Amino acid sequence: MTEGIDHIGIATNSLDAHSEFWSSLGFIQGKDEFNDEQGVKIRFFQPVSDGPKIELLEPLDFDTPIGKFLAKKGEGVQQIAVKTTDIVSTISQLKSMDIRMINDVPVSGANGTKIAFVHPSSTGGVLVELVEH
Repeated sequence: MTEGIDHIGIATNSLDAHSEFWSSLGFIQGKDEFNDEQGVKIRFFQPVSDGPKIELLEPLDFDTPIGKFLAKKGEGVQQIAVKTTDIVSTISQLKSMDIRMINDVPVSGANGTKIAFVHPSSTGGVLVELVEH
């Protein structure tokens, strides 16, 4: 089902303003990517050794999920992403357990992934992203 934490998503007003910090810790900066469907500019930072990535998220507009998050809560951890080998089966299993989903079917994510979000009301207040590479 799942393979552990894939990445931690951090909402920010500016990717550039926070990139130096993650690079100074030894994370390797990847290429920027745009997800027009979600209205976000994305920059991943890969750890030198195996482990979860850091994903910085900058809104393309105020009326986007990340823009609304920033307006409501400010900069900070926006979601924790869990890697799964079969996102459709994972969604089905969670729904059969009456877990509330934001996405009942996967949508396109960064780097060609399939993603779906679990509603924070079912996770103790944490937005959980399922991601299939």
